[in-house]
Amino acid sequence: MTDLQGQPIEPPRRTRFIDIADAVIRTGRRLGAIAPATLEKDFLVEKASAATGLDDFGDPWFEQPFDVLLDSVKREAALNAAGDFSAMQQFQYVLESRLYAQMWFKRHPEILARPIPHPVVIVGPMRSGTTRLHRLLASDKRFAHLRSFETISPVPRPGFEEVLEGKKEDFRPKLAGRIMNVARLANPRTLSIHPTGPYEPEEELGLLVASMWGMKHDAQWHVPSYAAWCAGHSAVPAYRYMADLLRLIGWSQQESSLRPWILKTPQHMMDLPALLEVFPDARLIFTHRDPKQVVGSAASLAWNQTIIYSDDVDPRRTGRMWLDKTEQMIARMRAARDAIPRERMIDVHYEDMETDWRGTMQRVYDFLGFDIAPAIAPMEGFLARSAALKRHPHRYSLEEFGLSEDQVRERFADYVATYGVATDREGGEMRRRMRT
Repeated sequence: MTDLQGQPIEPPRRTRFIDIADAVIRTGRRLGAIAPATLEKDFLVEKASAATGLDDFGDPWFEQPFDVLLDSVKREAALNAAGDFSAMQQFQYVLESRLYAQMWFKRHPEILARPIPHPVVIVGPMRSGTTRLHRLLASDKRFAHLRSFETISPVPRPGFEEVLEGKKEDFRPKLAGRIMNVARLANPRTLSIHPTGPYEPEEELGLLVASMWGMKHDAQWHVPSYAAWCAGHSAVPAYRYMADLLRLIGWSQQESSLRPWILKTPQHMMDLPALLEVFPDARLIFTHRDPKQVVGSAASLAWNQTIIYSDDVDPRRTGRMWLDKTEQMIARMRAARDAIPRERMIDVHYEDMETDWRGTMQRVYDFLGFDIAPAIAPMEGFLARSAALKRHPHRYSLEEFGLSEDQVRERFADYVATYGVATDREGGEMRRRMRT
């Protein structure tokens, strides 16, 4: 089997670390040392309240997707012992965070009064270069951004006032580092697929997970009925809560509320109308990449996650799912952007970033009305740091997921033609020369 560049590859396999963890949890449960996972909403809600001494979860809307997600996990995800153990921990942490968020909103009402002016939102399919563009912009101190530890733990715990006063250290970066170390043990490919560190700029997907919303769930578990439910419902409540968490994070950073946020997550492809209702003055940067690279890379990312949590993972099913999901994301993006004024958006192509990142970023800065000169040195620093983080290239193929290039090409022919998406490096170089 070869990757899309013709180099031989081996399909991903679950690590020994996960096999050992799964066996330990099973043995612990058999001996009564580890409680069985209880994926029931009332139980999880009561446990979170007992752990925090709080009972206000904020807008109860989140219970709707939570009910659907729990049902889908139990019926469809086929979780192993390590999988349902980690699912329970994840849900518990989200619920406790919601309780603490409401505590902060009540204790410091000025948080919810913070404006979020004209955010810059990167909108693109998974694996289309959104992370690189996001981190290039985030290296410019004229913009505000989340760091990885803040999307993992967006809500400070009690006593954070002492952190603000310089009397204590924020524990969240250390927690994020530990979680990342475990993730690397569970799947060493993680660093190649999505290089990161506790302080690296990161997307706001975790802020949508706080409402039990978003494709993070179907990228780590097989939950098709949950994904279908989300596709048929408005995401406005989830985005409103995301905005409030951004306000909380800005407050915790002691960040000026005048600096525009740089946001990005592939979920925005699905929920552009909701995003624009909550952030009506957002400026949008749409990213594009050869669909065969997007589909293959997205399927690989999902495959590498789901094999951790389940013993029943079919690569062909994963391929079909992410082929369909990518088509759905692009269709919803195209339908929504028809109503957006042209001066509010710009298109950026992955191949242009590969061949001429400075020229491409100059276009972006012209669109945003910012002088690029002060940002060049910080962006070069990010690129050097990124090269050091990414130890091995992310290699994948369509074949390993039961797909063919012709199949993908046919499915996305109209998208490629409409947006001038290069399906090879030469096409990107030709488009760049034509523009200059």
